[in-house]
Amino acid sequence: MYTEIFGVGSKRRVLVVDDEYINREILGNMLCDKYDVIYAGNGEEAFEKLQESDGSISLILMDLMMPVMTGFEFLDKYRTEGRFTDIPVIVMTQEEQAEAEAIKAGAVDFITKPYNMPEVILARCDRIINLFEQKKLIDSTENDELTGLYSKEFFFEYVKQLMGGFIKDDMDAVVLDIEHFHLVNEIYGHKKGDFVLKKISDILRKQFEGNLGIACRAEADIFYIYMDRADDYQKLINNITKELTDIKVTPTTVRIRLGVNSEAEDEASVQAMFEHARIACNLVRGDLMNQIGYYDKKLHDKQIYNEKLVADFDSSIKNGDFKVYYQPKYSVLHGEPMLSSAEALVRWIHPELGMISPGEFIPLFEDNGLVQKLDQFVWKTAASQVKEWKAKYDLTIPISVNVSRIDIYNPDIVDLMVGIVESNSLKPNELFLEITESAYADDAARLIEVVNELRVKGFEIEMDDFGTGYSSLGMLTSIPIDALKMDMSFVRKMLDDDISHKLVELIIDIAKHLDVPVIAEGVETEEQLEELKRLGCDLIQGYYFSKPVPAVEFEKFIQG
Repeated sequence: MYTEIFGVGSKRRVLVVDDEYINREILGNMLCDKYDVIYAGNGEEAFEKLQESDGSISLILMDLMMPVMTGFEFLDKYRTEGRFTDIPVIVMTQEEQAEAEAIKAGAVDFITKPYNMPEVILARCDRIINLFEQKKLIDSTENDELTGLYSKEFFFEYVKQLMGGFIKDDMDAVVLDIEHFHLVNEIYGHKKGDFVLKKISDILRKQFEGNLGIACRAEADIFYIYMDRADDYQKLINNITKELTDIKVTPTTVRIRLGVNSEAEDEASVQAMFEHARIACNLVRGDLMNQIGYYDKKLHDKQIYNEKLVADFDSSIKNGDFKVYYQPKYSVLHGEPMLSSAEALVRWIHPELGMISPGEFIPLFEDNGLVQKLDQFVWKTAASQVKEWKAKYDLTIPISVNVSRIDIYNPDIVDLMVGIVESNSLKPNELFLEITESAYADDAARLIEVVNELRVKGFEIEMDDFGTGYSSLGMLTSIPIDALKMDMSFVRKMLDDDISHKLVELIIDIAKHLDVPVIAEGVETEEQLEELKRLGCDLIQGYYFSKPVPAVEFEKFIQG
């Protein structure tokens, strides 16, 4: 152990504490060939040496009977303060009764006076130092360095021990996540962020006082907890939130959410228990009304369903199960409505499950990154369709395609887009690119960079779902766009709700100020159409004209 940790030739430091000079010299002479020996004349001096040593002392040899501060007084302070308890203490005494009392007070071993067996003293020192070094190594892997909670690996082992080989009906696997924790680091600094994590760890420890439970920091700002089932987990969230508020980290900046798994199956592994709890936790991400997600049979079935969708993705791309449908956009301001362009929308006709709603698979693929491959499939299909219609009808019907926030992080996105239009002999402005403001909220700098590069290449940018998020107006000051697409929620309510109507007017006024067209989607009735025309809306998209349809069916709109 000596050469493995410290390397050949290095010496540990030993502190000898004795008020008798001759005793110090005797011990020093016995130890100095192997150890770096320092001295103190009483317990008070010993504490001073410990404070000066900055953790470099490996062992303390302590006489019991000394002036100023005795060995027993030292051990009492040593145990009470707890600052140096990772340094073992061997007491030196002649009285057997004192030996037992010292061990109870916190000493790990004793050496009998007089010191007439140097080889025994050296052997005891070696043994104690090696034992404590091994314990430190184990502790360093057993506990998270920042919070002192268990590491994830040791946590799983201890949970297995608590379970005793079977699922306990009265205990839950809980995942705690700190939503938007990166804002704490960005606003207050990493030191404050670390303090918050330590604070939460302390709160969890208090939670287990009088209850059965253990916790670990699984990663970054995510904690795993195995604990007695709580009647109300909201109390735990409220307690954490209150204490974070007290240290000036406001609930609006830091939001705690929990995932609770109370229904793990007997054959489930510990890891699976917490993976299921994490799925439940992710269910309430961004949900301001609910901070607790519960894993149950329905959620389990949904997980299996999602896993099948992911597993079948590649084969469905290869076999053509994904279809691109097109919904027309009509210009309505000047006379009769005229076909202006279209939006490409993907549909999945699964060979076993039938038609799958985009609302089911798009969020799933956004979470796991498959949306990039799906988007590229749609881009290429749409560009090829524009080319086909140009050749067939001798006119261009531009098609809008969605660029997700995941796509923005692709370093090759500009070259990829350019390659797609060039391979189909198109101009860049014949493939419109729809970007939602959520991408701006995720990484504004990256979005601005990509949009500017795309516009330099000649692509036109449509801002999709405008008005639904907090960053809409901020985007307009930073990103040059070519069209505003009004979210359908405003259109659907504008005839019945004064606020929605005012917002529609405002969006149209903003578009006029920017000198760009505004597109209203979700238009279903003639009343909505006429009101939008009256307000000056340029383009209309929605079921009033057509639902999304396959390319062959779309051609009837081209033919008039």
